[in-house]
Amino acid sequence: MTAAKNGHDERTPLLNGGSNGSSNGSSNGHAGNANGSGNGTVNGVSRNGAPAGAKKSQSAPASSWLTRVFGPPSTVKILLAGFIISLSFSFTQVPIFYVFHLMECDVYYETHPPHTGPGDRCSLNEIAAGTATQFSILGMSTTFCGTWNLFVAGWTVKRWGPRFALVLQTFIPAIRVAAQIIGVVAGGAAGITIIQSTQLITVLGGPAGYILVVNTLAGELVEPLQRTAVFGQLQGCIMLGQAIGLFLGGMVGDAFGIRMPFQVAFFLFCFASLYAGLVLPYVSPESLSDGKVGKGARGLGGFLAPLRVLAPQLVRLPSGRVKKHYGVLFLCMGVFLGVLATGYAPILIQMYATAVFDFNQADNGWLMSGNALMRSFFLILIFPKIISLGRKWWVRDVEKKPEVADSAEEAGRGEEDEEEELTRQNTLTRIPSEPQEFDAPMGTQAEEEPVALEPIPPEEDRTACHFDLFFLRWSLVVDGALTAGAALATKSWHVYLAAFLLPFGSGSAPAAKGVITEMCPSSQRADALNAITLVENIARLATLGLFGFVFSALAEVGKAYLTFFCNAAIAVVGMAVLCFSHFPPDESVLVEEGTEDLDGDDPQDE
Repeated sequence: MTAAKNGHDERTPLLNGGSNGSSNGSSNGHAGNANGSGNGTVNGVSRNGAPAGAKKSQSAPASSWLTRVFGPPSTVKILLAGFIISLSFSFTQVPIFYVFHLMECDVYYETHPPHTGPGDRCSLNEIAAGTATQFSILGMSTTFCGTWNLFVAGWTVKRWGPRFALVLQTFIPAIRVAAQIIGVVAGGAAGITIIQSTQLITVLGGPAGYILVVNTLAGELVEPLQRTAVFGQLQGCIMLGQAIGLFLGGMVGDAFGIRMPFQVAFFLFCFASLYAGLVLPYVSPESLSDGKVGKGARGLGGFLAPLRVLAPQLVRLPSGRVKKHYGVLFLCMGVFLGVLATGYAPILIQMYATAVFDFNQADNGWLMSGNALMRSFFLILIFPKIISLGRKWWVRDVEKKPEVADSAEEAGRGEEDEEEELTRQNTLTRIPSEPQEFDAPMGTQAEEEPVALEPIPPEEDRTACHFDLFFLRWSLVVDGALTAGAALATKSWHVYLAAFLLPFGSGSAPAAKGVITEMCPSSQRADALNAITLVENIARLATLGLFGFVFSALAEVGKAYLTFFCNAAIAVVGMAVLCFSHFPPDESVLVEEGTEDLDGDDPQDE
């Protein structure tokens, strides 16, 4: 009686955080529930970035501008990791083109007489063509090896966790850059062979894999309703690092020699590897699948698990009937068409500006740097606000619908009546009769205490995320319209204006990641991110071949501007395909692999 009487006074201080680190979720390292709702902890690190056992009065000081803009410390760490690693990868992109130019020049004069005329000895059409060929081979090998790198990175994440996987994705590229330094020193045909061969290392660690890993880490450490916004901020930080790396890499190469950018990139990768291993929080591999690791998860089955995400899902309706759900499949098809339409825009606008307005390399450099900076500005600062305000508008609009309100009220009354009936019938059965049913001592019961922050109801969580899919559809339309507008350019400053406006339609990629993580159960979240990244990577490879051919064909007849309209048309088709993608029906339950119980009935299509 004494404990019950004083229970309120003793338990109240625990509302702001218990000593065991429980915070509206599991403290065993598992991240969230099937929808990822709740605040939870991940191996002792709460989702808001504070230590799991810290009290609210100590862990919630007056928020700084950094916290207000970028989120809690754990989010800032992930965003900074994306910036540092993208800076490292992009630092050699401009110098490596010039390296191929010099090496092709050396190869050319091995079989030709020395240059005796005025001008640069390497300014010949044959050398320019050879440089373009080598750079194209480099790009195709990077894309091909990067696609396989996605499978390797995804398997590594599930085998050893995202932090160790990110260390590998940054340390192995350091080895690649070190090998490229040897190629730069060798020069000539030998140097070209060495640098091209180093691209095979990209299978183990490359630019595609690290993006997957940091997105996976963000998906595990960030609040469920903040995932889409953080995915956008992360992509913006990656774009910012890429823009700065392209700019600084060229400057360092001009000032200190062509070898220096590769040496700087080597140390940047080493620093990024140390940062990933020492600063980023640890997330156990088991928490990625909620402990549901099957026998094949770490073998070949786990290696190819992202492909299974694309298969139709099974959902159990409230009536008990099981049906197939094609939301993820249509989502990936729409994203593929969207990237196919808009992924070529940065290259297309450069080629169009060069062919029509005689842009030189410096002009294109400023054009692309400005485009990347505007894209990062939009994704870091504007995109999260759009998602936040849009979700509030969507939820408010849904709540205003009378038919939804009436049905919810009737369902609520029915549940209340049922609960009262069960209460009257089962009052005596709730009296504890076993030792484990009695309350634990006050000093050990912190895990069961309520917390100050109320969890977001799953229904509200799913309703708010419906706006992400709505935004994804119309983002493709806006992106297509802005791309088509570039065809109307008649002066050089019109091209700069188009490059300035194009980033305002660039929220489709993070929105797609946010949608697919909500459509799939938490045990498949890492595979879902891997699948959508794989689709985007294949679409980028396809758009290079498709629209490269289309632009060449239209340029020969003086109609190069029509390529922009082709891009816009495919974007609209992608939006139409996305209209077939939707979340599973309300109150339905996803039937995960290995738990199917169809009661002898075959699943029916939607």
